[in-house]
Amino acid sequence: MAEESAGGGGVRRGAAADRDRDRDDEGAMATERGPGAAYHMFVLMEDLLDKLKLLSYEEEALRRHNMRPLSRHYFALPTNPGEQFFMFCTLAAWLITKAGHPFEQPQEYDDPNAIISNVLSELRSFGRPVDFPPSKLKAGCGEQVCYVLDCLAEEALKYTGFSWKRPAYPTEELEEEEITEDDAELTLNKLEEDVAEEESDSEEDFIDLNVLKAQTYRSDMNDTAKQEEILQSTTDAAEWNLEVERVLPQLKVTVRTDNKDWRIHVDQMHQHKEGIESSLKETRGYLDKLHNEISRTLEKINSREKYINNQLEHLVQEYRSAQALLSEAKEKYQEGSGGVTERIRVLSEITEVLERVKQETEEKGSSMTDGAPLVKIKQALTKLKQETVQMDIQIGVMEHTLLQSKLKEKSNMTRDMHATMIPEATDTQEPMLFKLS
Repeated sequence: MAEESAGGGGVRRGAAADRDRDRDDEGAMATERGPGAAYHMFVLMEDLLDKLKLLSYEEEALRRHNMRPLSRHYFALPTNPGEQFFMFCTLAAWLITKAGHPFEQPQEYDDPNAIISNVLSELRSFGRPVDFPPSKLKAGCGEQVCYVLDCLAEEALKYTGFSWKRPAYPTEELEEEEITEDDAELTLNKLEEDVAEEESDSEEDFIDLNVLKAQTYRSDMNDTAKQEEILQSTTDAAEWNLEVERVLPQLKVTVRTDNKDWRIHVDQMHQHKEGIESSLKETRGYLDKLHNEISRTLEKINSREKYINNQLEHLVQEYRSAQALLSEAKEKYQEGSGGVTERIRVLSEITEVLERVKQETEEKGSSMTDGAPLVKIKQALTKLKQETVQMDIQIGVMEHTLLQSKLKEKSNMTRDMHATMIPEATDTQEPMLFKLS
């Protein structure tokens, strides 16, 4: 018992190790193929859906089995393994038949191993390579399922004579480009218009730039005309400063900032650059420390990995030999599973014949053990005996009646003869007596 339990534990550990190795192999394959290999099945599923739509699978395959149309990622993500596997078998059988090879539509209770073996043999007959184990198709989803269906869809398209054509792009009329005014640069006219609008909207009193400009221009003209007259200033400096302080709040010029202006973007870029440089100075030290720690950890991992590989080299060799034996056993199993379906069919036929023979035997046995006919025979014999007795009685009565009638007739004849013979002579008396005797 201890050995059996130990053996069972070993089998379970071996199965768990196989699953872990499968995951590691898939991860390694995805790493070798590139970072986008995990999303390849989604692209393959979308291509498969387009090909199925070209083959009108909704009208010919799904409507016949009362199934819903496929989503974009139906076979790429696991949702319901049983439903997905049945959908895979149904579509594979339909595509194989569509490609010109007759294939029986699988039923819900058929052997999944036999169905997968038949589908892969048909796929190999089309010249398509199959470099994955058949157990990958039992889940009903994944890259292998999408690959098989995509290959069968391509073969069906080839058989139907479909060919891809170049896309026909619609001709578009070129619209006339409108020259829009660039608002990025601030012109003097726009500045004056903005200032005029703000002056009309604001409650405060601002100085009009145009008026100020005209006054300045006139004053400049007057000054140039009278340069000779103005030789020295007669204005007091203190009064001039007071006047400047009084008028200064009214000399405000407001310019609206536009977020689309390239100058603002340049300023923001400079600000962000300064912030990045200041942050980089602080984080560079932490990043260097992290880099050193990661490099030391990687060196430790590499040395440990080399040590483990050296220690487990004989186990790796045993694993490879066991994997080779497993592949051989799988091949034998696939070969044997092909004949299992034929034997199952023969067994079903023999079972039907046996059931029919059993039914006939039961009917004959029930008819032989049934006592109703015997009871009827006994009742008929009893009735015959009764009727025989009655007939015997009637025969006896009839014989008695006949005897009485004969005796009566004889007595009557004797009386008649005596009555006729009395008057005759005595010489004739003896012959008459002789006759009577």
